[in-house]
Formats: sequence, structure tokens, C-alpha cells
Amino acid sequence: MTKERLITGKTKLLGVIGYPVEHSLSPAMHNAALAHLVVRVASPRVGIANLGLDYVYLPFPIAPENLEIAIAGFAAIGVVGFSVTIPHKQAIIPLLSEITPVAQAIGAVNTVTRQNNQWVGTNTDIEGFIAPLQTTYQQDWSQKVAVILGNGGAARAVVAGCHQLGFAKIHVVGRNVQRLQEFGNSWKNSPIGENLQVHHWEELPKLIPEANLLVNTTPIGMYPKVDESPLSGEEIANLPKGAIAYDLIYIPKPTQFLKQAEKQGAIAIDGLEMLVQQGVAALKIWLQQEIVPVEVMRQALQKHLGLG
Repeated sequence: MTKERLITGKTKLLGVIGYPVEHSLSPAMHNAALAHLVVRVASPRVGIANLGLDYVYLPFPIAPENLEIAIAGFAAIGVVGFSVTIPHKQAIIPLLSEITPVAQAIGAVNTVTRQNNQWVGTNTDIEGFIAPLQTTYQQDWSQKVAVILGNGGAARAVVAGCHQLGFAKIHVVGRNVQRLQEFGNSWKNSPIGENLQVHHWEELPKLIPEANLLVNTTPIGMYPKVDESPLSGEEIANLPKGAIAYDLIYIPKPTQFLKQAEKQGAIAIDGLEMLVQQGVAALKIWLQQEIVPVEVMRQALQKHLGLG
């Protein structure tokens, strides 16, 4: 029997800000973890010290024009930390006292915590992205080539993640020439720019045969347009057998892109694990502890999405 959780005046607040934010899966994932931690702490049979974790994680719909006043309000009511989603990932930066080097490199913040009466921003999307590539699919990436489809905000975290893993070459492919050029130029003064090249979409046929890791950061193939893929069957046919195809989309599971890749003998990774692992990294920051219930978070998301 799970003991019913009571929200009291002592309950600490966490949350997610976005606009809209009703669709966010973070409350389901984080509240499952927090409830689990409370239950474990309350059980005398589990040999864990009474950490007295009493938190709740709430969605906060905040319109862009209200962002500054909302963040001031969070400080006033003692919010411990919060996740940041669209459209606030860049807009939040001027309102923070400090942002970590990793968030500076990406140019976006997805996790904020209260430290010494100041807001500190970081980005856990890199940790989320590289987690399966560091564990289940770990290998020496130093001779490998990554090809990244898309050049938006998600692609920035993927580029930084590939650099952290030590990829020899990182190719980013986009359709909008101006945005692509801006994307490439934005890394000019960073070590990440040294092995990064940007390419127009027409250059894909020569890049795919070289790819050891092929990542889709575009929204193409996301529910409800489940029959779409960023690549044609002809284009993906040249993906080397044994390459990893990684789609940041998690609905549908699998996407058309991953189905195509698996037919070519590629290893498929979907976006659900990235979502779980970036949440795990954020929760460790907020709770200031290394042990969080990863499997509970994963199962909560799968259940919420009707996947298990």
C-alpha cells in the first residue's frame, strides 16, 4: 500500500515553466520519483536514512510577457528549482545570476536551481542525449562520424554531446541556408567548432554512408504525422549496417525514421531515454543527491504514454 502524500506548508516546490505546458510529461515523471523516495524513506524495512524528502513538482503555464515577474515570484515563495521548456529556454538567461559553461555553450537553459538566494541555470539535455551512448551502446567514438539532421535548439545539445563523447567529425545538415550558416558561426569561438561542419540538405547522400551515428533533431515524424520521416527510403538505404539511428522524438514509438533505419540493420534509440535521463540529471541537482529512482521515472513515463 502506498501511503497517501500530503501537501503541507512544509512541502518544497519544484516545477516546469513553459507556454503552453499542459502537454509536459515532466510532472508525471518527477512526481513518481518523489513519491517513491518518500515511500522508501517512510518504510522501516528499507535500510536508508530518513531523508525526509517532501517535494511536489507542478506545471506552471507562464506567458512570455510574464516571465520576469513569475521568476521573481518563485524566489519570493521559495521555489527550490524548475525545468524550462519552450518558449523560455533562451529568454530565461538574462534573469539568472549564473549559467553553467555547458548551458553557455548550448545557448539555452532547461534546468534552474536556487543557490545562495540566486538563480543558477544549466542544461541537462546533453546528459540526457549521451546517457545511452555512454552505457548501453558505449564504444570508442574518437574515430567515428556523427550526422545530425536539423539545426534548431535540440541540435545544439546534440552537437555539444557528440563533442563531449569525442567524435572525430560532426556534420549538421539543414534546409535553411541562412540559419545553417548562423548555426555554424555560433560555434566559431568554441572548441566544439573545430570538428563541426554544416551542410545543406542536398549534401546528405554523400554523408549518410559515412555516418556511425545518425540523429534526427527535427520534428518530422512526430505525432500526429506518424507516417512522415526526415529521410526517404532511398536516402537511408545507404546507412551503414551497425550504425546507430537516434530519434529525439518519443511518440510514436518507433518513428518511421527508426523503422527505416532498423530495416537497414541499424541500432535504433528513441527520445524517451533522453527525456528520462535529462530529468534524472535535473532531479539530482535539485535534491543534491546522487541516488534517484531512474526505473520508477522510466516506468511512469511509459505508463503515462500508454507504452507499458
